[in-house]
Amino acid sequence: MEKLEHILLIVVFVNKIAAAIAAALGIAVKNPAAIVPDYLVMSGVVVLMILALGLFIRSRLSVDKPGKTQIVIEDLIGYLQGMLDEDIGHKGRRYLPVVATIGAFIWIGNLMSTIPGLIPATMNINVTLALALVAWLYYHFQGFKEQGVVAYLKHFAVPPGIPAALAPIMLPIEIISHLSRVMSLSLRLFGNIFGEKLVVLILASIIPFVVPLPIMFLGVIIGTLQALIFVKLTMIYLSAAVATEHDHH
Repeated sequence: MEKLEHILLIVVFVNKIAAAIAAALGIAVKNPAAIVPDYLVMSGVVVLMILALGLFIRSRLSVDKPGKTQIVIEDLIGYLQGMLDEDIGHKGRRYLPVVATIGAFIWIGNLMSTIPGLIPATMNINVTLALALVAWLYYHFQGFKEQGVVAYLKHFAVPPGIPAALAPIMLPIEIISHLSRVMSLSLRLFGNIFGEKLVVLILASIIPFVVPLPIMFLGVIIGTLQALIFVKLTMIYLSAAVATEHDHH
């Protein structure tokens, strides 16, 4: 496994800057070459890519003559809005900014291996766990905000359609179910992206250049599907969290 790992120039560059800053501040560092781990560097690259893309699109927004990039982005936003309308209803579009941002981060993070010198940010469990926690905390926050603290906590013990007498049984089941969503979201994304990257590295070490290309193409499809699955599950969890008694009826 260690033989399959390779040094990324951008990670070396970032750590040299971090080491220089630490030295200037008089901070002793045991391993100057590993101050910032590669997954944090890749996550930072994803954020910069999204920021650059946002600024690029904003500078070229046009109502009369939209460019090709603007049309593609508008179609993607429209697709996400349709998913939100289907899962949550008329109030679903208020959650678009966070859901779209999570989806963009995951999609770009999944496909970073197609750029020479980079690796997928999402092939590290720390990144996928952080994304899962963001989605988990966000839909619970929206649930408290939409229903109120008492009503939202009540639905853990007495879900819609369940008799109140079953509350002692349903409460631990619901708590375990919600906690397992963090593990499910993080491990599913991590396993698929890490597995695809591992297969490419193994094939490249045996027969370089040609053989890994079909797997890399398959990785683009897998990366896109995994981003879509993560976003869809987040919408489903949001739908259940913000649904009021009137919505259930």
